[in-house]
Amino acid sequence: MEKIATGATHDDPTVTFYVIYTGGPDARFDRNWYVDHHLPLVMKSWSKYGLESVAALFRSGEQNGTQVICECNFRDMAAVHAAFDSPEAAAVMADVIHFTELMPQRLRVVPI
Repeated sequence: MEKIATGATHDDPTVTFYVIYTGGPDARFDRNWYVDHHLPLVMKSWSKYGLESVAALFRSGEQNGTQVICECNFRDMAAVHAAFDSPEAAAVMADVIHFTELMPQRLRVVPI
C-alpha cells in the first residue's frame, strides 16, 4: 500500500500517524463500532489538542495481515504529545476493547 502526499513538504510541521491493526481473517474487528463510535470519539477528544483529521482504510477481502489503518493528521509534534498525554486519552484507549482484541501499532510517516 502506498500513500502519496500532496501539498506536503519537508518543512511542513503536520505530523501523520498511522494506527495499524494486524491479524488474521478470523480476528474480531467491528468496523461499524470503529467508524460510528471510535473515530468520532478520537476527533472529539483530540481535535482541541491539534488533531486535524482521521480516516480509516480497510482491507478488502479476508486475508491475514493488516486489517485496518487509521490515518491521524496532527497540527505538529506538540499536538501529538498533547493529545496522547491528555486526560481524554484514557477514554480513547479504553474504547479499543469494544471493537477488537488486536493490539494497535503506531507508525509515524513522513513525505519523501
